[in-house]
Amino acid sequence: MQKIKGVLVSFSDPFYFSVLGALAIVVIWTIANKRKRRPSLQFSHIQLFSQLSPSWRSRAQFLPALLKIIAIILMIVALARPQISDSKIKRNVEGIDIVMTIDISDSMLIEDMPPAENRLEAAKQVAKEFIEKRVSDRIGLVLFCGEAFTKVPPTLDYKILLGGVSSITTGEGLIKMGTAIGVALANAVARLKDSTAKSRVIILLTDGENNSGTIDPETALEIAKGYAIRVYTIGIGVDGMSQLPIYYQDAFGNKRKRYQAMHSSVNDDLLGKIATETGGKYYRATNTQALQNVFNDISRLEKTKIEVNKYTKYTELFQSYLRWAVLLYIISIFLNRVLIRRGP
Repeated sequence: MQKIKGVLVSFSDPFYFSVLGALAIVVIWTIANKRKRRPSLQFSHIQLFSQLSPSWRSRAQFLPALLKIIAIILMIVALARPQISDSKIKRNVEGIDIVMTIDISDSMLIEDMPPAENRLEAAKQVAKEFIEKRVSDRIGLVLFCGEAFTKVPPTLDYKILLGGVSSITTGEGLIKMGTAIGVALANAVARLKDSTAKSRVIILLTDGENNSGTIDPETALEIAKGYAIRVYTIGIGVDGMSQLPIYYQDAFGNKRKRYQAMHSSVNDDLLGKIATETGGKYYRATNTQALQNVFNDISRLEKTKIEVNKYTKYTELFQSYLRWAVLLYIISIFLNRVLIRRGP
């Protein structure tokens, strides 16, 4: 649960501020016509008067009028009802635990996923975009070829997770080659079986058939079903004869690339069965855009549940403005009639 607080000053009846325009017109008109209404006496000689300095009363003649103007402005502000709104937002986030299980066998280097460099680079690119779109979900990363291992356990630290995805290479220290779908699925289940999240999901991406491993896919499927873990399976790449790039160094130490023919195929029946029996969905992706569409669809199906409750408390501030308005108006009357009183 996340709590967010926000304090904001607002006005309940701001249309009263329109009166300020009329007040400004009255003040300007009064100042402009003040000289016409000023009383005067005629003297034959004013040299002696020029040597006299004005008294504090004459200097303060403007004060009562100024205080009245300020008092009226404060009254208008009070009528507009200034308020402090104290908002509290309670956000309940129900995250999903996800384990991304990616095939890193050599066949993932086949260059048939345009515009990406190869199948593995397409998978890495789309996986990173998927991670960046998730909110409050724990995501882990399992890699496999002839065996499987956990590269990143389920975590909320997306920075570490993205770094783990970026550094994926084929083989990645695994000695045994092949495609161990059963072992990979069992490894991913092991990472989720103790999770307390209401929704637990495995995304299994491969470009081959199960041909290795000590756990067959059927057994791993039963384990996933026993823990009520939903599996989305993705078959990546085009079936048939493909060209696998082989990198080597020539006599001058330069890195070169040549191609070796190999047969690549995906067991659609097996992947479809794993997805269907666990409540997930099977996808076939033969280019990078199709793979992006797959992950977008999974994001749509596996939404993080977010409930937002907002509470707002209003505190009225007009009382203080009104008190100051009344006080200043009384002071202006007192100054005008007592301290700065002008004779008839």
